[in-house]
Amino acid sequence: MHVTPATHDFPFAYREAMDVTWEPDNRTLSSPIPREWSYGRWFQQIQAVASAQGVHLLLGSHTQWVNVPANIKLEIMEAAAHAA
Repeated sequence: MHVTPATHDFPFAYREAMDVTWEPDNRTLSSPIPREWSYGRWFQQIQAVASAQGVHLLLGSHTQWVNVPANIKLEIMEAAAHAA
């Protein structure tokens, strides 16, 4: 999963030791392929990395979903709502 923050970069995401990486070429925070954790749980982990660096990531009407099946989109939206 790749999440592209609208306004911030996270070159030091690795310092949080949460298995989330910053990919500077495409400006995304990315998670490993979900195995034990769901996409929703990984989204919460990405939010936690951003939060640890002083940024609150939100989903909203401006969020663009690219190649995300409806069931995974719903899972991520529910996880984000529970994290808020």
